[in-house]
Amino acid sequence: MDTKQHIAIFTTASLPWLTGTAVNPLFRAAYLAKDGARKVTLVIPWLKLKDQEHVYPTTSHLIHQRNKKNMFFSGLKKGLDLDQVLLYVSIQEESILALGDITEVIPDEEADIAVLEEPEHLTWYHHGKRWKLKFRLVIGVVHTNYLEYVRREKNGQLQAFLLKYVNAWVVNIYCHRVIRLSAATQDLPRSVVCNVHGVNPRFLDIGMKKREQQENGDQPFSKGAYYIGKMIWSKGYKELLKLLGDNQKKLTGLEIDLYGSGEDSGQVEEAAKKLEITVRVHPGRDHGDPLFHDYKVFLNPSTTDVVCTTTAEALAMGKIVVCANHPSNEFFKQFPNCRTYEDDEGFVKETLKALEDQPAPLTDAQRHELSWEAATERFLESAQLENVVRKVAKVPSSKIVMSKSLSLKRNLEDASALESSYVNSSDLLIFVYWGLEDLVI
Repeated sequence: MDTKQHIAIFTTASLPWLTGTAVNPLFRAAYLAKDGARKVTLVIPWLKLKDQEHVYPTTSHLIHQRNKKNMFFSGLKKGLDLDQVLLYVSIQEESILALGDITEVIPDEEADIAVLEEPEHLTWYHHGKRWKLKFRLVIGVVHTNYLEYVRREKNGQLQAFLLKYVNAWVVNIYCHRVIRLSAATQDLPRSVVCNVHGVNPRFLDIGMKKREQQENGDQPFSKGAYYIGKMIWSKGYKELLKLLGDNQKKLTGLEIDLYGSGEDSGQVEEAAKKLEITVRVHPGRDHGDPLFHDYKVFLNPSTTDVVCTTTAEALAMGKIVVCANHPSNEFFKQFPNCRTYEDDEGFVKETLKALEDQPAPLTDAQRHELSWEAATERFLESAQLENVVRKVAKVPSSKIVMSKSLSLKRNLEDASALESSYVNSSDLLIFVYWGLEDLVI
């Protein structure tokens, strides 16, 4: 009899889209399956060709034939050592949205534990069997600070007010436990705050080489400051260019390179040209590209992230990071190379000091804290998976004893879930949702 936990991880994005919500669940699945103690299934969205063109970075990644699709996901499964990689049909409507009841992807006899990566996103428009009825345990992992993005849109305060309650409502209905990556996200029922993400091991390998260079007395960093991120104003570019513009007299001689692609690239480049200091704008590239290895300082003023993946990667590569004193950066404060600021004066001070200083070499303990091994340990503890015993048989109905209070609670949740299915189709939620049109999910 199979006594392993069966974990199904549902995502809102997938490769070749290199967004955090595509990459991080992949690593979570791989590391949960690594020791063979659990059966792990990754469930990812599948987009039709016309929708892929709007999402994926280049047409060379487009997959439009069934045999190519099977080959792609067979390779993905093999590379990550997962039990299964399954697809659910989705559409691209300013974001990736599921079509139909995606719980059906997992057979009832295999339904055990579900991990919803972005639970609010996956349940805004959920139609079908209630997650808590299908799975014995449902864990939500909150990736995105939707309220902060919505506040920046037209009628943002009203939209954020409505969305806050919609999020709390659907998460309460569909999740037993919730993990928020940082306190930058809204408070949700039965939630804990814990960063359960790590960095790709290759960034730690880069950092190790830099540490070896430092130990040998070599100069490992020959370049100055940079920033990388999708080039839309809400991803930190607005804050960064304002800080540079308001303080350019104090930052005389500073040169910074910006790397990113997005719908606001032209506007960002025009704004950068108006500054007296040198700001070079480049197309987006993989953060692990050798081009970035020799930069010493990563400037990241963004406050819309929950836990910024590129900040973690920069620290793993041994760089100094200058970022805002914000809940999204709380996890990074434990590292000596993380420098935070409160205001313009602090930004100028920390930036200039970072350019003068040499980064502190990462210790083995600090490297571990950034790794996916440590992130998986934190996930297991926060989700309390080690305390969950695998179900071995269906209990005969004659032996089921349910208290009246538990029965009443379930009935109320069933009614709320039914009501949610109607509201999810209403103009109210659509009105709130379309405020997210500039968001990368």
